Amino acid sequence: MPIATVNPASGETLKTFDALGSEEIERALATAHETFRQYRTTGFDERARLLTRAAELLEQDAPDVARTMTTEMGKPVAAARAEALKCAKTMRWYAEHAPGLLADEHPTGADVRDSGASRAYVHYRPLGAILAVMPWNFPLWQVVRFAAPALMAGNVGLLKHASNVPQTALYLEDLFRRAGFPEGCFQTLLVGSGAIEAILRDPRVAAATLTGSEPAGRAVASIAADEVKKTVLELGGSDPYVVMPSADVERAARTAVTARVQNNGQSCIAAKRFIVHADVYDAFAERFTAGMRDLTVGDPLDETTDVGPLSSEQGRSDLEELVDDALSHGATALCGGRRPEEWTRGWFYAPTVLADITESMRIHREEAFGPVATLYRVESLDEAVTVANDTSFGLSSNVWTRDEDDVRRFVRDLEAGGVFFNGMTASHPALPFGGVKRSGYGRELSGHGIREFCNVTTVWHGADPGEG
Repeated sequence: MPIATVNPASGETLKTFDALGSEEIERALATAHETFRQYRTTGFDERARLLTRAAELLEQDAPDVARTMTTEMGKPVAAARAEALKCAKTMRWYAEHAPGLLADEHPTGADVRDSGASRAYVHYRPLGAILAVMPWNFPLWQVVRFAAPALMAGNVGLLKHASNVPQTALYLEDLFRRAGFPEGCFQTLLVGSGAIEAILRDPRVAAATLTGSEPAGRAVASIAADEVKKTVLELGGSDPYVVMPSADVERAARTAVTARVQNNGQSCIAAKRFIVHADVYDAFAERFTAGMRDLTVGDPLDETTDVGPLSSEQGRSDLEELVDDALSHGATALCGGRRPEEWTRGWFYAPTVLADITESMRIHREEAFGPVATLYRVESLDEAVTVANDTSFGLSSNVWTRDEDDVRRFVRDLEAGGVFFNGMTASHPALPFGGVKRSGYGRELSGHGIREFCNVTTVWHGADPGEG
């Protein structure tokens, strides 16, 4: 895949970039290694000062970088601005909270004495250069939610971003440079996927994090495992959105529209499978379908647009194949199910709701990465749980209910990294983010995320012979 900015609203190639050669990659690795040796010794105050400055710059740059993101991958420009500001908020959060999250941990006095120590504690140390392999769908956020905690922990970053967002990738390197981080603290590597293995195997790279497809995750994890290096993976999702009889159906349906089409439907944590109890199915389906049908599809740089194009022609083709397969096996399109007639250029697809889904359809098993929702009618809570868990993914989940017994059951039984009640899944720096099953492993954000790429070190001091 060429490294290029291709406007998904028009299909026009706007700018191309040459991939780094072997000598340039070697310089980047050497620089990262040397920088880490010094940067690891800086204090939290200095790291926080630098990261706060990066947040300030990002807030100032938000209108311009938002237009860059929209031009490269098609998200509505208002959502792109919100993404930039969320990144700045997360930088500030880690600048403030990292010292506490990585503070030494002291066991109780009785446990220390029992270990034979005069004192003992747990200390967190950085690992080194972390390779981040990141996707195009949230081209700032996916990177910052790795970079902010990693830099505050004393690590340095090497970014291999998706090949269709090179300008956003280069902006990130420039942002951290302008903020005053030492040269080599954060570097963007404009390379194709074929270069990842050699970079990851290099002994100067300590660990890797990847957000992306299941095949990409398998590839990176297997290489890292062969080198005995730590990885964190955030892969696909086919999140359930369960609506129970006690739910506020109107709010649930209204929120469901946003939950499905956020980021043009191209989000791992977007709700995709809408599992609705028979008692409220008809009311929900009517409201949800009307909301999907009323969305404005159009130019993502237009402030009034709700849904822009998919990021690539291949992405739209993949989505069309899933929908066409479902329709050919008996699914009903309550709305959409086609390309919008008014947009003949670019990679647009109409917001779609499919009902009468069966296990014979590919869309029952595969992730639909675009503005396409599937509707399921269930007769009981037990059936809702069964359908919700009938997927190889386990990223997040949404449940609408006002029954506390329902809440307890869903918390206990849903196979997912998150359970969001009476609202849609969202990420926040204070809360861990990640999944189970084929959605990956490890966690980003919160204290869990910052500790993923730390050497959790036991420090033990023997008892003084003169004591006692």
